[in-house]
Amino acid sequence: MSGHHRVHPMDVETNTGGPPKYVMLSENGGDGGVRPPPYRRNIPRYHSTAQPYKKKGNCCLKCICCFYCFLFILIFGLSAFVFYIYAIYQPKMPTYKVDHIGIGAFDLQADFSLYTEFDVTVRAENPNERITIFYAPESSIAITYSDSTLCTGKIPTFKQGHQNVTFLDIVLKGKSEFGSGLQEALLDNRKTGKIPLLIIVRAPIVIEMGDLPLKQVTFLVNCSLVIDSLTPRKQVKILSTTYHGAIELS
Repeated sequence: MSGHHRVHPMDVETNTGGPPKYVMLSENGGDGGVRPPPYRRNIPRYHSTAQPYKKKGNCCLKCICCFYCFLFILIFGLSAFVFYIYAIYQPKMPTYKVDHIGIGAFDLQADFSLYTEFDVTVRAENPNERITIFYAPESSIAITYSDSTLCTGKIPTFKQGHQNVTFLDIVLKGKSEFGSGLQEALLDNRKTGKIPLLIIVRAPIVIEMGDLPLKQVTFLVNCSLVIDSLTPRKQVKILSTTYHGAIELS
């Protein structure tokens, strides 16, 4: 059959420098029909100089472990310091009590406003053995009746030593609107002889442990009390008192 190419396998000894194992022959034979093997291009290989991902992951893991170890040591150190301070100084909250209240003035003005003047004695106690309390300026004390502020005043600035009881005489003055609602409530309370008042105390203080002053904090005290009279220059009897306190960080 003419017109077809034939492939004849050849036994060739294995030799690195010899011809290929088989060749394509033309139909006429001869060496003229030998074709060279296809050309192969050698692709160069590049070696990466970057560090393996595993090494980077190990480095990040070590950093995280070091951070958590440092955080644990810091928390442990602060906890030990707080425990030491508490064990040595044994801090206690100061206490406050309204010891006496007097009415200096309770007058209705021509413009239907109310002028009031109260004399309040506050008992402040520092029960701590090694802690000194310094009462800073910008303190305030107010007396309210039926959600209306009657008068205001200030706590004097002073330094209270450890295990000390101090009586503070505070004068409060003020002028407020005397509306019909306030008049009716006041008349009803005067008839029953039970007049509810609310004393609001805001006292910024600095606590000193030994010779070390700490950060300033603010004591907030609300004293709900019931008295029997609002008559000026007459002895006032305190029937009941209720105290609520809190600390506000500056």
